[in-house]
Amino acid sequence: MSGKVVLITGASSGIGAATAERLVADGHRVHAAARRVQRIPAGTAHRLDVRDREAFAAVVEEVVSQEGRIDVLVNNAGVMPLSRLEAGLVDEWERMVDVNVKGVLWGIAAVLPRMRAQGGGHIVNVASIGAHQVVPTGAVYCATKYAVRALSDGLRQEVDDVRVTTISPGVVESELADSITDPEAKAGMGTYRATALPASAIAAAISYAVGQPEEVDVNEIVVRPTASAH
Repeated sequence: MSGKVVLITGASSGIGAATAERLVADGHRVHAAARRVQRIPAGTAHRLDVRDREAFAAVVEEVVSQEGRIDVLVNNAGVMPLSRLEAGLVDEWERMVDVNVKGVLWGIAAVLPRMRAQGGGHIVNVASIGAHQVVPTGAVYCATKYAVRALSDGLRQEVDDVRVTTISPGVVESELADSITDPEAKAGMGTYRATALPASAIAAAISYAVGQPEEVDVNEIVVRPTASAH
């Protein structure tokens, strides 16, 4: 099952970068997209801010023009500026909705017609353990990840020729927590992230889902550190 054309968002660090490296090693033709294009470690690099719907569509068109098709989209880009609702950090709420939810939607909108026309494809949406449980300071972030999980399951039920997978990582070694500005939320990250998975563990899960036979749709994978209670 090697040689698929794969587009990965948020590919400049963390899970996205590890997934680009893993899927290149698996023999896939990887196109890696991110705002910090100079940090993309593997694959053909594309500059992309997933909040820009037209830019997302343009990157997909560029991939198709180069490869003739697009087989897999990994919607990985995400942000996590945690805070309590009473902190009122509405600009950060808006950014989470724009990246974590709208970014996924713009990806689906860009690739789904192509995949249906070519007779198949695979959309992998990276959610979070926050799509299964809510914690203080995580209300908005978890809401966006619940939305990703709902979008994934809805899409799975609507189309029968496109595979849909939701990946829900627990705590992972990444830059995700670097965007937290709220002092209380930032202080709590030390304990919460004391036990973390390497990003390569999530990349391996994505590789597994992508590598299944076309008639097998791995709908959801939850990956936690063994010693984590979260």
